[in-house]
Amino acid sequence: MVPLEKLDQIRNRYGFIEAQLNEGAAVADLAAISKEYSELKPVVDQIDQYFSLLKEKDEAERMLSDPEMRDLAKEELERISGELPDAEHAVRLCLLPKDAADERSAILEIRAGTGGDEAALFAGDLARMYQRLAENQGWKWQIMEETQSVLGGIRELVVQINGRGVYARMKFESGVHRVQRVPVTESGGRIHTSAATVAVLPEAEEVDIDIPATDIRIDTMRASGAGGQHVNTTDSAVRITHLPTGIVVTSSEKSQHQNRANAMNVLRARLYDAERQRLDDERAADRKGQVGSGDRSERIRTYNFPQGRVTDHRIGLTLYKLDQIIQGDLDEIIDALIEADQASQLAEMEG
Repeated sequence: MVPLEKLDQIRNRYGFIEAQLNEGAAVADLAAISKEYSELKPVVDQIDQYFSLLKEKDEAERMLSDPEMRDLAKEELERISGELPDAEHAVRLCLLPKDAADERSAILEIRAGTGGDEAALFAGDLARMYQRLAENQGWKWQIMEETQSVLGGIRELVVQINGRGVYARMKFESGVHRVQRVPVTESGGRIHTSAATVAVLPEAEEVDIDIPATDIRIDTMRASGAGGQHVNTTDSAVRITHLPTGIVVTSSEKSQHQNRANAMNVLRARLYDAERQRLDDERAADRKGQVGSGDRSERIRTYNFPQGRVTDHRIGLTLYKLDQIIQGDLDEIIDALIEADQASQLAEMEG
Protein backbone atom coordinates (compact mmCIF):
# COMPACT_ATOMS: atom_id res chain seq x y z
CA MET A 1 0.00 0.00 0.00
CA VAL A 2 1.27 3.46 -0.91
CA PRO A 3 1.72 5.72 2.17
CA LEU A 4 -0.86 8.44 1.40
CA GLU A 5 0.50 10.78 4.11
CA LYS A 6 3.90 10.71 2.40
CA LEU A 7 2.26 11.60 -0.92
CA ASP A 8 0.43 14.53 0.67
CA GLN A 9 3.71 15.79 2.15
CA ILE A 10 5.32 15.75 -1.29
CA ARG A 11 2.38 17.61 -2.86
CA ASN A 12 2.42 20.20 -0.08
CA ARG A 13 6.16 20.76 -0.50
CA TYR A 14 5.70 21.14 -4.24
CA GLY A 15 2.86 23.63 -3.74
CA PHE A 16 4.95 25.67 -1.29
CA ILE A 17 7.91 25.87 -3.71
CA GLU A 18 5.62 26.70 -6.64
CA ALA A 19 4.04 29.55 -4.68
CA GLN A 20 7.46 30.95 -3.77
CA LEU A 21 8.61 30.90 -7.37
CA ASN A 22 5.36 32.39 -8.71
CA GLU A 23 5.37 35.23 -6.17
CA GLY A 24 8.99 36.04 -6.91
CA ALA A 25 9.84 35.70 -3.24
CA ALA A 26 13.43 36.22 -2.18
CA VAL A 27 14.85 32.73 -2.01
CA ALA A 28 18.20 32.09 -0.35
CA ASP A 29 19.28 29.58 -2.97
CA LEU A 30 17.15 30.06 -6.08
CA ALA A 31 19.10 27.52 -8.11
CA ALA A 32 18.61 24.77 -5.50
CA ILE A 33 14.89 25.56 -5.11
CA SER A 34 14.36 25.58 -8.89
CA LYS A 35 16.15 22.25 -9.17
CA GLU A 36 13.98 20.73 -6.43
CA TYR A 37 10.88 22.07 -8.17
CA SER A 38 11.83 20.51 -11.52
CA GLU A 39 12.60 17.19 -9.80
CA LEU A 40 9.32 17.17 -7.89
CA LYS A 41 7.09 18.06 -10.85
CA PRO A 42 7.06 14.62 -12.56
CA VAL A 43 6.62 12.98 -9.14
CA VAL A 44 3.63 15.19 -8.31
CA ASP A 45 2.14 14.53 -11.76
CA GLN A 46 2.23 10.79 -10.99
CA ILE A 47 0.75 11.35 -7.54
CA ASP A 48 -2.06 13.51 -8.98
CA GLN A 49 -2.88 10.80 -11.51
CA TYR A 50 -2.99 8.20 -8.73
CA PHE A 51 -5.23 10.34 -6.47
CA SER A 52 -7.51 11.06 -9.44
CA LEU A 53 -8.03 7.33 -9.96
CA LEU A 54 -8.73 6.82 -6.25
CA LYS A 55 -11.35 9.60 -6.38
CA GLU A 56 -12.94 8.07 -9.49
CA LYS A 57 -13.04 4.71 -7.72
CA ASP A 58 -14.87 6.18 -4.72
CA GLU A 59 -17.40 7.90 -6.98
CA ALA A 60 -18.01 4.71 -8.99
CA GLU A 61 -18.52 2.68 -5.80
CA ARG A 62 -21.15 5.17 -4.60
CA MET A 63 -22.89 4.90 -7.97
CA LEU A 64 -23.38 1.17 -7.42
CA SER A 65 -26.25 1.90 -5.03
CA ASP A 66 -28.14 3.64 -7.84
CA PRO A 67 -29.94 0.99 -9.99
CA GLU A 68 -29.89 3.26 -13.03
CA MET A 69 -26.14 3.87 -12.75
CA ARG A 70 -25.05 0.41 -11.60
CA ASP A 71 -24.00 -0.92 -15.03
CA LEU A 72 -22.02 2.21 -15.81
CA ALA A 73 -20.42 2.08 -12.35
CA LYS A 74 -19.35 -1.52 -12.91
CA GLU A 75 -17.72 -0.58 -16.22
CA GLU A 76 -15.91 2.31 -14.55
CA LEU A 77 -14.70 0.13 -11.69
CA GLU A 78 -13.39 -2.44 -14.15
CA ARG A 79 -11.45 0.25 -16.02
CA ILE A 80 -10.10 1.80 -12.82
CA SER A 81 -9.09 -1.59 -11.41
CA GLY A 82 -7.03 -2.15 -14.54
CA GLU A 83 -5.29 1.24 -14.30
CA LEU A 84 -4.71 1.48 -10.53
CA PRO A 85 -1.93 -1.15 -10.18
CA ASP A 86 0.24 0.59 -12.80
CA ALA A 87 -0.42 4.01 -11.28
CA GLU A 88 0.40 2.74 -7.80
CA HIS A 89 3.60 1.09 -9.05
CA ALA A 90 4.66 4.33 -10.76
CA VAL A 91 4.13 6.25 -7.53
CA ARG A 92 6.08 3.69 -5.50
CA LEU A 93 8.98 4.03 -7.94
CA CYS A 94 8.88 7.80 -7.48
CA LEU A 95 9.31 7.32 -3.72
CA LEU A 96 12.53 5.35 -4.10
CA PRO A 97 15.61 7.26 -2.96
CA LYS A 98 17.31 8.94 -5.89
CA ASP A 99 20.97 8.32 -6.67
CA ALA A 100 22.45 11.80 -6.62
CA ALA A 101 24.95 10.78 -9.30
CA ASP A 102 22.43 9.47 -11.83
CA GLU A 103 22.23 12.70 -13.85
CA ARG A 104 26.01 13.03 -14.12
CA SER A 105 28.47 12.30 -16.87
CA ALA A 106 30.76 9.32 -16.28
CA ILE A 107 34.32 8.05 -16.51
CA LEU A 108 34.55 4.67 -18.28
CA GLU A 109 37.56 2.45 -17.67
CA ILE A 110 38.18 -0.77 -19.63
CA ARG A 111 41.10 -3.10 -18.93
CA ALA A 112 42.04 -6.38 -20.59
CA GLY A 113 41.97 -9.28 -18.15
CA THR A 114 42.86 -12.94 -18.47
CA GLY A 115 43.39 -14.21 -22.00
CA GLY A 116 46.42 -12.38 -23.39
CA ASP A 117 46.03 -10.81 -26.83
CA GLU A 118 42.49 -12.14 -27.16
CA ALA A 119 41.49 -10.34 -23.95
CA ALA A 120 42.89 -7.09 -25.39
CA LEU A 121 40.94 -7.61 -28.63
CA PHE A 122 37.78 -8.22 -26.60
CA ALA A 123 38.44 -5.07 -24.57
CA GLY A 124 38.59 -3.23 -27.90
CA ASP A 125 35.24 -4.75 -28.88
CA LEU A 126 33.71 -3.53 -25.61
CA ALA A 127 35.14 -0.04 -26.18
CA ARG A 128 33.56 0.14 -29.64
CA MET A 129 30.28 -1.21 -28.21
CA TYR A 130 30.13 1.57 -25.63
CA GLN A 131 31.23 4.20 -28.13
CA ARG A 132 28.32 3.27 -30.42
CA LEU A 133 25.97 3.35 -27.43
CA ALA A 134 27.24 6.85 -26.64
CA GLU A 135 26.73 7.94 -30.25
CA ASN A 136 23.18 6.55 -30.26
CA GLN A 137 22.41 8.48 -27.07
CA GLY A 138 23.99 11.72 -28.30
CA TRP A 139 26.71 11.63 -25.63
CA LYS A 140 30.21 13.01 -26.16
CA TRP A 141 33.03 10.44 -26.13
CA GLN A 142 36.48 11.75 -25.15
CA ILE A 143 39.48 9.42 -24.82
CA MET A 144 41.66 10.39 -21.87
CA GLU A 145 44.14 7.50 -21.86
CA GLU A 146 44.61 4.54 -24.19
CA THR A 147 47.16 1.74 -24.37
CA GLN A 148 46.84 -0.60 -27.34
CA SER A 149 48.13 -4.13 -27.79
CA VAL A 150 50.34 -5.33 -30.64
CA LEU A 151 47.35 -6.80 -32.51
CA GLY A 152 45.33 -3.60 -32.23
CA GLY A 153 43.35 -4.48 -29.13
CA ILE A 154 43.20 -2.42 -25.96
CA ARG A 155 45.21 -3.06 -22.82
CA GLU A 156 43.68 -0.10 -21.00
CA LEU A 157 41.26 2.66 -21.94
CA VAL A 158 39.94 5.60 -19.93
CA VAL A 159 37.15 7.65 -21.50
CA GLN A 160 35.06 10.58 -20.35
CA ILE A 161 31.45 10.27 -21.51
CA ASN A 162 29.63 13.59 -21.27
CA GLY A 163 25.87 13.90 -21.32
CA ARG A 164 22.83 14.07 -19.09
CA GLY A 165 22.03 10.83 -17.29
CA VAL A 166 25.09 8.93 -18.56
CA TYR A 167 25.82 7.39 -15.17
CA ALA A 168 22.20 6.27 -14.67
CA ARG A 169 22.33 4.26 -17.92
CA MET A 170 25.91 3.01 -17.59
CA LYS A 171 26.43 2.28 -13.89
CA PHE A 172 25.44 -1.39 -14.05
CA GLU A 173 28.17 -2.12 -16.62
CA SER A 174 30.86 -2.27 -13.90
CA GLY A 175 32.34 -5.73 -13.44
CA VAL A 176 34.02 -8.55 -15.34
CA HIS A 177 32.82 -9.18 -18.91
CA ARG A 178 33.68 -12.60 -20.35
CA VAL A 179 33.90 -13.66 -23.98
CA GLN A 180 33.75 -17.16 -25.46
CA ARG A 181 34.88 -17.45 -29.09
CA VAL A 182 37.60 -18.74 -31.40
CA PRO A 183 40.44 -16.19 -31.24
CA VAL A 184 42.04 -14.92 -34.44
CA THR A 185 45.30 -16.32 -33.06
CA GLU A 186 43.83 -19.83 -32.71
CA SER A 187 44.65 -22.10 -35.65
CA GLY A 188 42.91 -25.20 -34.30
CA GLY A 189 39.42 -23.68 -34.14
CA ARG A 190 39.11 -24.12 -30.38
CA ILE A 191 36.86 -21.84 -28.35
CA HIS A 192 38.73 -19.80 -25.73
CA THR A 193 37.43 -17.83 -22.78
CA SER A 194 38.87 -14.38 -22.10
CA ALA A 195 37.82 -11.48 -19.94
CA ALA A 196 37.95 -7.71 -19.58
CA THR A 197 37.09 -5.50 -16.61
CA VAL A 198 34.81 -2.49 -16.91
CA ALA A 199 34.46 0.28 -14.33
CA VAL A 200 31.97 3.14 -14.63
CA LEU A 201 32.52 6.04 -12.24
CA PRO A 202 30.27 9.09 -11.82
CA GLU A 203 32.05 12.28 -12.74
CA ALA A 204 32.92 14.28 -9.63
CA GLU A 205 33.03 18.03 -9.23
CA GLU A 206 35.58 19.90 -7.15
CA VAL A 207 32.87 20.59 -4.58
CA ASP A 208 32.34 16.84 -4.16
CA ILE A 209 35.96 15.94 -3.50
CA ASP A 210 38.54 18.33 -2.06
CA ILE A 211 42.06 17.26 -3.00
CA PRO A 212 44.68 19.35 -1.19
CA ALA A 213 47.78 20.08 -3.24
CA THR A 214 49.85 18.46 -0.50
CA ASP A 215 48.05 15.13 -1.13
CA ILE A 216 49.23 14.72 -4.72
CA ARG A 217 52.49 14.39 -6.62
CA ILE A 218 52.48 15.40 -10.29
CA ASP A 219 55.10 14.02 -12.67
CA THR A 220 55.51 14.84 -16.35
CA MET A 221 56.99 12.29 -18.70
CA ARG A 222 57.32 11.36 -22.33
CA ALA A 223 54.33 9.47 -23.71
CA SER A 224 55.52 5.98 -24.52
CA GLY A 225 55.01 4.42 -27.94
CA ALA A 226 54.45 0.70 -27.19
CA GLY A 227 50.92 0.76 -28.41
CA GLY A 228 50.07 4.16 -26.94
CA GLN A 229 47.67 6.33 -28.84
CA HIS A 230 50.22 9.07 -29.49
CA VAL A 231 54.01 9.09 -29.64
CA ASN A 232 54.91 12.58 -28.46
CA THR A 233 58.26 14.28 -28.91
CA THR A 234 57.67 16.48 -25.84
CA ASP A 235 57.27 15.52 -22.20
CA SER A 236 53.51 16.13 -22.24
CA ALA A 237 52.19 13.03 -20.46
CA VAL A 238 51.10 13.58 -16.86
CA ARG A 239 51.05 11.15 -13.96
CA ILE A 240 49.31 12.12 -10.71
CA THR A 241 49.82 10.09 -7.55
CA HIS A 242 47.36 10.51 -4.70
CA LEU A 243 49.63 10.03 -1.70
CA PRO A 244 47.04 9.08 0.97
CA THR A 245 45.54 6.24 -1.11
CA GLY A 246 48.32 5.38 -3.56
CA ILE A 247 45.96 5.84 -6.53
CA VAL A 248 47.93 6.62 -9.70
CA VAL A 249 46.32 8.29 -12.72
CA THR A 250 47.96 9.07 -16.05
CA SER A 251 46.93 10.98 -19.17
CA SER A 252 48.94 10.93 -22.40
CA GLU A 253 47.20 13.18 -24.89
CA LYS A 254 49.01 15.95 -26.82
CA SER A 255 48.43 18.86 -24.42
CA GLN A 256 50.14 18.79 -21.03
CA HIS A 257 47.59 21.29 -19.69
CA GLN A 258 44.72 19.07 -20.85
CA ASN A 259 46.46 15.98 -19.49
CA ARG A 260 46.65 17.55 -16.05
CA ALA A 261 42.93 18.42 -16.15
CA ASN A 262 42.04 14.93 -17.45
CA ALA A 263 44.07 13.18 -14.77
CA MET A 264 42.53 15.29 -12.01
CA ASN A 265 39.04 14.49 -13.34
CA VAL A 266 39.76 10.76 -13.21
CA LEU A 267 41.34 11.01 -9.75
CA ARG A 268 38.32 12.92 -8.41
CA ALA A 269 35.98 10.33 -9.94
CA ARG A 270 37.87 7.43 -8.35
CA LEU A 271 37.95 9.06 -4.92
CA TYR A 272 34.27 10.03 -5.19
CA ASP A 273 33.36 6.48 -6.24
CA ALA A 274 35.37 5.00 -3.36
CA GLU A 275 33.53 7.23 -0.88
CA ARG A 276 30.15 6.26 -2.39
CA GLN A 277 31.07 2.59 -2.13
CA ARG A 278 32.08 3.04 1.51
CA LEU A 279 28.78 4.73 2.38
CA ASP A 280 26.81 2.08 0.47
CA ASP A 281 28.57 -0.71 2.36
CA GLU A 282 27.75 0.98 5.65
CA ARG A 283 24.07 1.32 4.72
CA ALA A 284 23.61 -2.21 3.44
CA ALA A 285 25.86 -5.10 4.38
CA ASP A 286 24.05 -7.26 1.82
CA ARG A 287 24.59 -4.84 -1.08
CA LYS A 288 26.79 -7.32 -2.96
CA GLY A 289 23.73 -9.47 -3.49
CA GLN A 290 21.98 -6.64 -5.29
CA VAL A 291 22.16 -5.64 -8.94
CA GLY A 292 23.98 -2.37 -8.37
CA SER A 293 26.79 -3.60 -6.16
CA GLY A 294 29.46 -2.23 -8.50
CA ASP A 295 31.81 -5.04 -7.46
CA ARG A 296 34.60 -4.82 -10.04
CA SER A 297 35.61 -8.46 -9.47
CA GLU A 298 32.13 -9.84 -10.11
CA ARG A 299 31.59 -11.69 -13.39
CA ILE A 300 28.51 -9.96 -14.69
CA ARG A 301 28.09 -10.91 -18.36
CA THR A 302 29.16 -13.50 -20.92
CA TYR A 303 29.30 -12.93 -24.69
CA ASN A 304 29.18 -16.31 -26.48
CA PHE A 305 29.98 -15.74 -30.16
CA PRO A 306 29.44 -19.29 -31.51
CA GLN A 307 25.86 -19.26 -30.20
CA GLY A 308 25.24 -15.54 -30.72
CA ARG A 309 24.24 -15.36 -27.07
CA VAL A 310 24.69 -12.73 -24.37
CA THR A 311 23.89 -13.62 -20.75
CA ASP A 312 23.75 -11.20 -17.85
CA HIS A 313 24.36 -13.40 -14.82
CA ARG A 314 23.03 -10.96 -12.20
CA ILE A 315 19.44 -11.14 -13.42
CA GLY A 316 19.55 -14.38 -15.42
CA LEU A 317 18.81 -12.59 -18.70
CA THR A 318 19.86 -14.35 -21.93
CA LEU A 319 19.44 -12.72 -25.33
CA TYR A 320 20.27 -14.32 -28.69
CA LYS A 321 21.14 -11.02 -30.34
CA LEU A 322 24.87 -10.70 -29.78
CA ASP A 323 25.42 -9.02 -33.16
CA GLN A 324 23.12 -6.12 -32.26
CA ILE A 325 24.39 -5.83 -28.67
CA ILE A 326 28.07 -5.70 -29.65
CA GLN A 327 27.08 -2.88 -32.04
CA GLY A 328 25.88 -0.82 -29.09
CA ASP A 329 22.22 -1.87 -28.89
CA LEU A 330 22.23 -2.31 -25.11
CA ASP A 331 18.87 -0.78 -24.24
CA GLU A 332 17.10 -4.08 -23.54
CA ILE A 333 19.82 -5.19 -21.11
CA ILE A 334 20.14 -1.78 -19.44
CA ASP A 335 16.35 -1.43 -19.01
CA ALA A 336 16.14 -4.93 -17.49
CA LEU A 337 18.95 -4.14 -15.04
CA ILE A 338 17.30 -0.87 -13.98
CA GLU A 339 13.96 -2.64 -13.46
CA ALA A 340 15.63 -5.39 -11.41
CA ASP A 341 17.38 -2.81 -9.24
CA GLN A 342 14.14 -0.92 -8.70
CA ALA A 343 12.36 -4.16 -7.76
CA SER A 344 15.13 -4.94 -5.27
CA GLN A 345 14.84 -1.47 -3.72
CA LEU A 346 11.04 -1.74 -3.50
CA ALA A 347 11.29 -5.13 -1.79
CA GLU A 348 13.82 -3.73 0.68
CA MET A 349 11.71 -0.63 1.36
CA GLU A 350 8.56 -2.64 1.96
CA GLY A 351 10.27 -5.45 3.87
